[in-house]
This record gives sequence, C-alpha cells and structure tokens, in this order.
Amino acid sequence: MNKTLLMQALQRHQRRNALAMVAGVALLIAAMALAGSLGAQKFGMATSLRALFAPLLPAAWLSDIPAWQISLLQQLRLPRIVMAVVAGAGLALAGVAMQGITRNPLVSPYTVGISPAAAFGASLAILSGATGIAGAWSGLYLTVAAAFASAVLCATLVLAFSALRGVSATMLVLGGVGLTYLFSALTASVQFVATEQQLAAIVQWTFGSLNGSTWNEVAVAGGVLLLGAPLLQWHAWALNAFAAGGDDIAASLGFAVGRVRTVVTVVAVMITAAVVSFTGVIGFVGLVAPHIARLLIGGDHRWLLPFSAIVGALLVLLSDMAGRLLFAPVIIPVGIVVAYVGVPLFLHLLLSSRHKAGL
Repeated sequence: MNKTLLMQALQRHQRRNALAMVAGVALLIAAMALAGSLGAQKFGMATSLRALFAPLLPAAWLSDIPAWQISLLQQLRLPRIVMAVVAGAGLALAGVAMQGITRNPLVSPYTVGISPAAAFGASLAILSGATGIAGAWSGLYLTVAAAFASAVLCATLVLAFSALRGVSATMLVLGGVGLTYLFSALTASVQFVATEQQLAAIVQWTFGSLNGSTWNEVAVAGGVLLLGAPLLQWHAWALNAFAAGGDDIAASLGFAVGRVRTVVTVVAVMITAAVVSFTGVIGFVGLVAPHIARLLIGGDHRWLLPFSAIVGALLVLLSDMAGRLLFAPVIIPVGIVVAYVGVPLFLHLLLSSRHKAGL
C-alpha cells in the first residue's frame, strides 16, 4: 500500500513538473513575441510571432506583412531576443551544474572566476587598442576572443589548482574565489591606466549588454549551448548523487567523481565563456535562476536543468525588454536591470517557500 501511494505521489510530481515545463516554454514564446512587438516601431503580437517563426512558415502566411517589417524584426530585434534567450539559458545551466557538483547554493559562474576573467580579457583587448585594429568588426571579435581565452585560462587554473589536492568541491570553490579577486584586481588595474575613452568602453562591457547582437554571435553562443546542454543533461543522475550526499554517495553509486566533476566544470565553463564573451558580464542569472527553478519544481536535475534554462532565459529577456522600454530612448544595460527584476522575485519565492524548502 505504501509503495502504491509512493508511486502515485511520484507520478503526480512528474506530471506537475511536466506541466511546469510546458507552461514555461509557452510563457517564453509569448515573452519573445512581446519583446519583438514592442519598441520605437510597434507591431502586433501576431505579426511578431509570425516573424519569429518565419523560416518555418509557408510564404503565404507572411504575405500580408510588409517586407520592411519582416526585415526589421528578423535582422534587428530577433537577434537580440534570441541572444537574450541563449545567454539566460546558458548562464542558468552553468549555475545549476556548478551548484550541483559543489553542493554549494552560492556558487555561480561569477563565483568561480569565469566572468571576472572574461572581463579582464576584454579590458586588456580594449586597452591594447583592439577596437581600432583592422576596423570595428575585427576589433570586436578580437575583444571577444580575448574575453573567451581569459575565461578558459581561469577555468584551467581552477582545475589545475583543485587537481593538486584531488578534484574536490572545496578546492574548486576556493580556487575560484581566489581567482575572482585576482582578475577583479587586474581589471581594476587596467581601468586605472586606461584613457577616458578606453575606460568608458571597459565599463560599458562590464555592465553586460545585448546591444548590437547579430545572428553570427547568436550562432556561436547558441552552438556552444546546444553542444553543452545535452552533456549536462547526460550527467543529471550524477548531479543528483552529488547534491544528495556529496562525493561519497556519488562514488558509492558508481560515478567517477573526479571525471564527472571535471567534465561538468569544463562544459559549464565553455557555455559561460561563449555567452559572456559576446554579452559582457551578466553576473546574477547563474545564481538566482537555479534557485527560482528549484523552489518551483524541486531539486531533481533531470527536470531542474531544462527548467532552469527556461527561467534564466525569461529573466534575461524580460530584463532586457524593461531596459529598452522603461527609459526609452535611453537603453539600460541588461546586466543592471536583471538584478532589479530578479532579486524581488527571488526573495518573494524564497520567503513564500521557506517552510517547504526547509529554510
């Protein structure tokens, strides 16, 4: 009898999580359509939604939409919208993965030094005059490459440091915290010697922004996300074992602790580096999105990973939309707005769920 009741409770929980996933996807699509419809030139929700899925629709379904509207939506607004989704989903996935393998709810891609390292790489490229080398576009991609290389270097140093004592959660966190302070100090040093123009560019980059997002940037960041997300999902059971009892429980269940932690860390780093290199530092999403998702659907990483990606995508997309519209024509960087949007929501969910979460 108890076994039957347990199975029924498990089935109800899975149905509830499946409904939450469907509702989350539907809400994300609606938010994307709303973001496409609002701006200096407003469009109907139906027009925005059709433009969003234009490559998948017959040409006859788009015949009543002027070509300039489709061009504006697809070439200017949609790259920004899709980049917001990719950035939010990628940072949230990286946050879930890092929190799972370290059993530390305060860990995020920023905590382990990845985002500060990317900021230092970009700052160094701006200081060296990369934006003036071979034209603006070449300079932009040199800055992106420097940010990506610096983030990967930071992750390599963290893994190398932790490997000296064995790849443990404590070593990962402590190594990341130390490198966070190091790269923050290096970035501050670069800002100290930069010219006024260079300083403005560095500060703008560290705010985190989706301005000027292009389909090429979306393709690179999205491609890394599409490669990394299935690998993290493949390790969902291992992450459950880590979260439930740490290294000992994971090892007793047959998981190769060191290998799993290294693989998950590398994947999380690559996703974060790919996102941050194009968007700048958006430091809040990787911390709060996993917590919001965990409070809503629980800690099973089979559900938590994809649902956190949806929450992160919504958080960044809505924050960017608020930054574009609230003080138009001034655009507030998404890295600033996301904290204003996310913190109250997170605190509300935390307080309303404190008994359920055992906090």
